[in-house]
Amino acid sequence: MTQIRTDWTREEIAELFDLPFTELLFRAASVHRENHPPEQVQLCTLLSIKTGGCEEDCGYCSQSAHHNTDVKATKLIDVQEVLQRAAQAKDAGSQRFCMGAAWRNPKERDMPKIVEIVKSVRDMGMETCMTLGMLTPDQARQLAEAGLDYYNHNIDSSPEYYERVISTRTMGDRLNTLQNVRDAGINVCSGGIVGMGETRADRVGFVHTLATLEQHPESVPVNALVPVKGTPLGDMLADTPLAKIDDIEFVRTVAVARICMPLSMVRLSAGREAMSEATQALCFFAGANSIFTGDKLLTAPNAGDDSDGALFAKLGLTPLTQEEPMRACAAQTCASKEPAE
Repeated sequence: MTQIRTDWTREEIAELFDLPFTELLFRAASVHRENHPPEQVQLCTLLSIKTGGCEEDCGYCSQSAHHNTDVKATKLIDVQEVLQRAAQAKDAGSQRFCMGAAWRNPKERDMPKIVEIVKSVRDMGMETCMTLGMLTPDQARQLAEAGLDYYNHNIDSSPEYYERVISTRTMGDRLNTLQNVRDAGINVCSGGIVGMGETRADRVGFVHTLATLEQHPESVPVNALVPVKGTPLGDMLADTPLAKIDDIEFVRTVAVARICMPLSMVRLSAGREAMSEATQALCFFAGANSIFTGDKLLTAPNAGDDSDGALFAKLGLTPLTQEEPMRACAAQTCASKEPAE
């Protein structure tokens, strides 16, 4: 199994990005095959359990109360509705059910309902993941006691570019929540968004931040920005379309993430509905082994189950079995506890 490193330098990561494309993909595919079944892809479903009205001003987000989009604020949905959607996702082959609420942070009055949702979805035999904004240590503990498997809190970009995208919280705030989650014993899901007008150096910084955490995130979503009219980044890209990341550079980002974080599930996330089948195939070859399936990701469109099924059949891919990701997580936990030589 590949050596797990948390001492990557920015220079080393930049050198990976600069490799000839075929050499980079060869290295990434080799790392992937050493640590994961190459023909299997994890299927996840994402549901918005509370939409819109968020206090944060994330420049890409249609759910921010700061932006003029057509997304209407809603209350936290009922537990039974969540369970109905989870059952549909499970029937469609999803292994993990991810739930997102547009909050800066959950209020204490909402925690009992959140805890009930986690317990109920886990009782269905699905992995659970939530993204609720920033968490206090006590909130993370409550979620851990409820049995939450994963908590998603993306770092979005490099520390340097982050402040150009968001002003209502800092990268340090993000990292503090990840530490609270880790300390509570919950698996970490953290990635970011490319195509926000950042440079390659920012993509290097993004991977470096995650790859030098004391323990790599068990899941690393790599999103391509879906421009939304009425958001600062959506309007910026409408005026300067050349700022959009090209497909080859996106695949490079996936490949470098795979090499630097060998045991993580690298998830091909938002933006996939606009990618060609060839681009998605390159991402899978480069080490992506998880996708969101279904027709919608929170408020953004997604490829859909039928489209994914047809693509999987064409590429000879199959859904990941339940045991594989937990095996990888256990291996990473053991690796992180080994004494340094």
